[in-house]
Amino acid sequence: MDVQLAGKTALVTGASRGIGLAVVIALLEEGMRVVAGSRTAPPELAASGAIAVRADLSTAEGPVQLVERALTELGDIDLLVNNVGGGDSDGGQTGGFATFDDEQWHRTFELNFFSAVRTTRAALPSLLRRKGAIVNISSNGARMPHAGPMPYTTAKAALTAFGKALTEEVSPLGVRVNTVSPGPVRTSMWESPDGYGAELARSMGVPHAQLLAQLPAGMGVTTGRFVEPAEVAALVAYLASPLSGSITGADHVIDGGAIKTA
Repeated sequence: MDVQLAGKTALVTGASRGIGLAVVIALLEEGMRVVAGSRTAPPELAASGAIAVRADLSTAEGPVQLVERALTELGDIDLLVNNVGGGDSDGGQTGGFATFDDEQWHRTFELNFFSAVRTTRAALPSLLRRKGAIVNISSNGARMPHAGPMPYTTAKAALTAFGKALTEEVSPLGVRVNTVSPGPVRTSMWESPDGYGAELARSMGVPHAQLLAQLPAGMGVTTGRFVEPAEVAALVAYLASPLSGSITGADHVIDGGAIKTA
């Protein structure tokens, strides 16, 4: 299916790996020109053909600098994908509410929530000119806050609410805003030996490989497997497309059936 994105422009944050890198590759394959923002530029990103721009989006100035560079490289922006997130691999993520200090809450919200607010604010004039689209990458943990580190899932809940509120303001002006909320995705968050999955396995006293094998079923994923980054990327590409022109203000859950409510 041609999703009619050829020649359009995109800015993707958190683009160095996982979902972000998969989104970059999917958009490039659809013929878009892409600026990929991240703190690092690994070989996979450099080889993708995107314009890699290093930026720390957890700082107040990082999002503004990234958008300015994207406008220089691309001209106006047709699509903003607010994907940057994490903070789940800092250590000390499995001890419960009392173990999270103010600094951990602050750092997690800066990366997972305020980065999207600031990047969107900086990019919005361009998106309005182009009547473009915004896709925020949240998490099904926003609906099941117990399913991950509390600061992380709470920040994602704020991001989901942000998308709902923003669409009321900007969709009448031609900019569509949607949220994508993946369940457990096969990324370093779960698979890295120093990521959240490995820490969770240690806290439970089970081998990391055993946790990964059992986790989808344990989280109620009816497909029995992790979501693949490319599956999330395909959904993002469709939501960016003119073919989805009447889809806005929605939270699109892609979690293999983990959320059971209607």
